[in-house]
Amino acid sequence: MANIKSQKKRILTNARRQERNKAVRSGLKTRVKNADKAALEGAENTDEQVRQAVKALDMAAAKGIIHKNQAANRKSKLMKRIAKAQSAG
Repeated sequence: MANIKSQKKRILTNARRQERNKAVRSGLKTRVKNADKAALEGAENTDEQVRQAVKALDMAAAKGIIHKNQAANRKSKLMKRIAKAQSAG
C-alpha cells in the first residue's frame, strides 16, 4: 500500500474507473452478441440490435474505454458477420 496521500487517492479512483469500464465492456459484448444472434435467426429487430451495438461501440470509443480504431474494427467485423448471415439466410 502506498504511503503518499495522492497515491492512495489515485488507487481508489483507478478502482472506480476500472469498475465502470468493466461494466461498459461487458455491455458492449452483450450488444454485439445480441446483434449477431438476431442476424443469424433472421429476426425482425435485427436492424435495431445492430444500431444499438454500433451506438454502444461509438460511445465507448468517445469515452476512451476502447480506442477509436478498435471501435471501427469491431464495427467492421460486425457488419461483415451481419451481411454474411443475411445472405446465407
